[in-house]
Amino acid sequence: MMKQALVITAIIGSTGLAAGQDFVNDFESGLNGWSVSGRETTGPGNPGNGLDVFLLDVFGSETRNSTGAYVGDYSNSGELEFTIDVQIDSIDFFGSPVPRELVVQLKSFDADGAGTFASIWAPIGVLDGNGMDWTTFSTTLDSSATELPSGWFGAGGEDPVTFEPILPDGISIQDVLANVDQLEFTTFVPGFFFGFTNFDMSVDNVGYRVVPAPASLGLVGLGGLAACRRRR
Repeated sequence: MMKQALVITAIIGSTGLAAGQDFVNDFESGLNGWSVSGRETTGPGNPGNGLDVFLLDVFGSETRNSTGAYVGDYSNSGELEFTIDVQIDSIDFFGSPVPRELVVQLKSFDADGAGTFASIWAPIGVLDGNGMDWTTFSTTLDSSATELPSGWFGAGGEDPVTFEPILPDGISIQDVLANVDQLEFTTFVPGFFFGFTNFDMSVDNVGYRVVPAPASLGLVGLGGLAACRRRR
């Protein structure tokens, strides 16, 4: 079904993005850098076009992008909503259907300018291995946060007591947000290991948008509006 959306073009600061900017790719104008674990097969989406892939004997799936608006400085851009639509035909582990947790992850391969890898990530749902109709998974992040918000975690380092993934020493959430090299929606949950699995799946409407702050909405009357169609 077609849905009308409004893009507010008011700038929220001298750094960061514009309130209401939408970087959710619907694949109607191409892949724009997106793949699922490197596969770029297109098929029916939600609606229109999407990525439709079969991953054979892999440890997990990664819907990822390391180009364009999906890399660079995310910091001080207001509240960001990360979103993806997923349809599952099957997730098969040695002949048996299995669920897989889905997380969104922002990776920096040089968070401190000295080659240190770090990432921040958040669980956004569970993929049903028995099959699943088109489902939207999303979460939000305050890009000005100086501490990891509730529901968000770090990776790249390891807690010496629990051995759970954490941000490396000396690396903050802002270090990662200021130097994002890859955005991905993945079943590779940091800290876990997986066996060979087959994924028969499709994705659509993937990326992020800048959520308008309430104060920004008052600028609508100043003519800072542009209309666009958003497909879902």
